[in-house]
Parts: sequence; structure tokens; C-alpha cells
Amino acid sequence: MKHRKKLLSSAVIASFAAAPLVIASPALAHGYVNGPESRAYLCKTGANVNCGGVQYEPQSLEGQKGFPAGGPADGQIASAGGLFGGTLDEQSSTRWSKTDIPSGPLLIDWTYTAPHSTDKWHYYMTKPGWNPNDQLDRSDLELLTTVQHDGSKANTNPDHVIDVPADRTGYHIILAVWDIADTVNAFYDVIDVNVTGEGGAVVPPSPQPPIEQPEPLEESVDAPAVPTNVHTMGTTSTSVDLMWAPINADGAVTYKVYRNGQVVQTTTAGRVMDAGLLPNTSYTYVVTATPTTGSAAGVESRPSDAYTVVTRSAPPADTGTWNAKARYIKGDQVTFNSVTYVAVQTHTGVGDPSWITARSLWEPVVATAPMPMPTPTPAPTPAPSVSAWQLKGSYTKGDRVTFNGTEYRAVQSHTGNGDPNWIYALSLWQPIS
Repeated sequence: MKHRKKLLSSAVIASFAAAPLVIASPALAHGYVNGPESRAYLCKTGANVNCGGVQYEPQSLEGQKGFPAGGPADGQIASAGGLFGGTLDEQSSTRWSKTDIPSGPLLIDWTYTAPHSTDKWHYYMTKPGWNPNDQLDRSDLELLTTVQHDGSKANTNPDHVIDVPADRTGYHIILAVWDIADTVNAFYDVIDVNVTGEGGAVVPPSPQPPIEQPEPLEESVDAPAVPTNVHTMGTTSTSVDLMWAPINADGAVTYKVYRNGQVVQTTTAGRVMDAGLLPNTSYTYVVTATPTTGSAAGVESRPSDAYTVVTRSAPPADTGTWNAKARYIKGDQVTFNSVTYVAVQTHTGVGDPSWITARSLWEPVVATAPMPMPTPTPAPTPAPSVSAWQLKGSYTKGDRVTFNGTEYRAVQSHTGNGDPNWIYALSLWQPIS
């Protein structure tokens, strides 16, 4: 049983506001409240039972932002609009585990598995006299506080302090909403609490009866579920980061992504990066699901609702002196330390000054020497010895070798380390035409 100290002194609260807080950024998506433990997170730990697929993805309760004017419908707030079959929307005074908390200052801890660019967080709590045995509606909630953010990643501000009103006692629900800055979506997490004088204990729910499984449908009518909530997590001038809510299935599922009516990718994940697109162009996507096991194995679902997105305009070519944070298009030329370079591929710098030396990004432009004036033919000299290039050989400036039918001259003395790409390093070898 997990215990948490909930009551904070003013000095502690001030320290949260002043001290920068940084957490790691795992590889999956997106985030949930782990203190006090949210309803979905307690499904993951096993304190809540009969939760369905959300026990594996408490971080994926993503719906439309704009709450309370927009967002999930009444009765579907806890599931962010009916995700994972809407199991989290089941509501009674005994259905869910509760965490004991006191009134007054309460620390909210977030765990981010993909710390998206963030607009704000806002927190709500059920009003005195709400009915815990009825569905959760907007009218049951009142705003406690809003934590504004500057659009940077969420992990720069993972801990917030809210104030639990003194007129709250017994079972209540806290709703945490995390608004993303660069998409139309938000993440929703409900927290079941028991407001008492002493905080910390997670109170298990009353035993739940086993869930009755429906009779299997005939093979001819057992169609797979349809993916929902197709949206983008970001676009560039040439790519769309597409995501959707995975379907509930007993086994593996294959998703097909259609762009403008044509299949462009097949995946078992809930997210793809569609690249190689044209700037400032409209594209329409739908996603289908095909289970690989069960009675619907091999049957492709109906397509999801169509989602249309427009790629960003192509940025202007950035020429002149190299900028470590600028965006460049393949073929752009820049200068750095009096050397001219050409972009090998389209990319955007991150401020790393060593990127100009990365041959996968920039290639130095070798100036062509002017044609020399005719001179008297000198006496013939013996031709230098030429041998096959050795990856770990030692060479002196001026040595000549052959590789794949091309002759190269050593630019400087060096010893190879076994890297087969060194023959292409212009600082070491110069091809002889």
C-alpha cells in the first residue's frame, strides 16, 4: 500500500516554483498523474481491476482540448471520450480505489512518457453534494487552478500544487487536464480521492463481480473495431507525424495507413511518420485495423474517419555563412572558416558546431585549379608506386593507392583504423582523375 505526504508548507511550495525540475523522456507516448495515483494508473498497478486495455496504456488518454467548453462529452470525461471501451467512465461510490488526502495544498506529480510542447494544465474537482453514483458531468466539476506554460516541453514543469477547498470531505474526483501547445489535443486523468484529516493511504474498492463475456458472434458478422482519433503530432514541409487510438484486441493488430486513397504504410504501432511529401500541400488520411488472431483474424476493418492536414510551406534557402541552428535544403551552399560546403540532405541544425564536419550533412566543395600555362616538358621521372588501399595501412603524404578502380593520393600522413569510409575523407585522400 502506497503512502504519500500531501500537506505542504509555504516554503516547500515556494521551492517548487523556484527550482527547475527535469525528468527523463522515455520512448513511448504520453503522460499520466502518478501522485496522487490516477484512476488509470491504479489500473496499471492492479489496485483497480476489470479496467480493460487502459491498464497497459494509462498514458494514452488523449482527446480534444478546450475543456470545459469542448473536449470529451459528459459521461465520457474519465475515458477522454470513450477510449479503451469507456471502462474508466463506470461511476459509483465503490467502483474505484481512492487515495486519502487532506484539504489544503496538494502536490500533483506527472509522469511524462513523451513530454509534448505544452500550453497549460488545468485542474477541477467535484463540487460539494455531487452524486458519486451518477455519471461524471461538467456540471459536477469546478475549476481549482490553471498552471500556464510557455510552450516548451512538459518535463520542464512536472510538479504542480493545487489547493483542495476546506468544504470538501469524503469521496471526490479531481480532474487533471494537460493541454498540448502544437496540436488540437489534451490528456485527461481523473483521480479518485477521499478527503480526510490524514492523507496517504490507497483505499481498495469494494469487490467487483466478474464481467460477463458476450457470446461469440457468427464468423460472417464479427467485424473488427475501427481506429479512432486520427490526428497529427506535428508536421514539417515534407512530413506528417500521424497518430491514432489503437483498437482493443486480444492479440496483435496490423494497421494500414491510407494517404489520398493509397496504402502508404503498414504497422503494428499506433503511430507513423509519413515523409517525402510536398510543401504546402493537403493530404487526407484514413487508418484501418486488421487483427491477426481471433475470429476476425485477417479481416480489415472499415476505414477511420478521414483526417486532412496541410504540410508547412518550404522555408527559404539559407545561404551565406553557416548557421548551426538554421534549416537547409539539399544543394544549399554555405561558408565556414573560409571553406565552402554544399548540403548533402535537407536538415535543420540543433546548434551543434560539429555538424559542419558531418559528411552525411555537409560536403566541402573542392575548388578546381586554373589550367596551368604550357611549360617545357620535363625529363621523365619514375612513376610513384601504386598499391591497393589497406584499411589499416600507414601512409605518407603523397602516397598513391587504388580502390574500386580509382586512384587516390594521400593528403596527409596517417594510419587507418579499419573504417572503410576513410578512403572518401577528402582530408585524407584526394581522388586522381
